[in-house]
Amino acid sequence: MSTLEKSFGLLAIAILLAFHACSGNNDNAHTTATTFVSPPLRQVLRAESRPGKQLPGKSDDAKMGNKPLLIFNLPNGTTFREGEEVVIDFSLANAKLKGDGGDFRVRYIVDDDEMKWIDRWEQVVLTGWTPGTHTIRLELVGPDGWPLRDNIVTREITFVK
Repeated sequence: MSTLEKSFGLLAIAILLAFHACSGNNDNAHTTATTFVSPPLRQVLRAESRPGKQLPGKSDDAKMGNKPLLIFNLPNGTTFREGEEVVIDFSLANAKLKGDGGDFRVRYIVDDDEMKWIDRWEQVVLTGWTPGTHTIRLELVGPDGWPLRDNIVTREITFVK
């Protein structure tokens, strides 16, 4: 028997075995059970800018000198009730934002979503939070487009029903 005849013989046996495995007598042999699971709540935050009192930032650290400083005026670990708003309020020392005649920008990132920019000093009010723990990261970005290393502040907040 040649190698070619052996190969065809093995192929024929494999096809017969595959056909036999797929043709069961059980009516439920090819039934798929599906269960509907509702998707998790999708958080859609609404941002609104509003004027506020601009307070100059002051460093408690004498080593900071004339370096730019970002102070996030929101205590870490704050708990909010569902429906309440979160105000992104910050102070700057030795830095001016682009919209106010300077070279700096502030960006904020909520829960690793898309980053948003603040180019003039104003409060940003965020509403539409879902219950649970969230993070807000605020960064002072220099004229070169990179965040300043000592000016990245993260706050963890919690929303309860």
